Amino acid sequence: MCRPFYTYKEGKEFTTMSDNLSEEYVKKGAEKVTEKDIEKVVDHSEEIRQQFSARGPLKRFIEDGKILLALVKDYWSGSYRRALFGTIAAAVFALIYVFNPFDIVPDVLPVVGAIDDASVVAACLVLIERDLYKYRD
Repeated sequence: MCRPFYTYKEGKEFTTMSDNLSEEYVKKGAEKVTEKDIEKVVDHSEEIRQQFSARGPLKRFIEDGKILLALVKDYWSGSYRRALFGTIAAAVFALIYVFNPFDIVPDVLPVVGAIDDASVVAACLVLIERDLYKYRD
């Protein structure tokens, strides 16, 4: 992970360079998502859901993880098709990242391994926030 570099945005909001890098990382990863990846998330949805446990850095994303999984499963089943493929791809990329124990920072490193998972999920949520609101309604 890079060190935070604070920037002033739109006259009132602070962001960090690491936030922007995480969002770019999710965008780039989403571009590579295939239908097979969507199927993988659906097939392993229970194991992915378990990664969002009540302990560790992902605990603040428990509900978000459930919504991301539900969105992908509903898209795959055809019961929800109003989301753009880019939205689904970003969600799939983030969920696969959480599921994969050998990502940039391996999950075998107790806390640090889950922190990068949390940053990818957070970046995904920022990118697809509007579509998630529409899905919830």
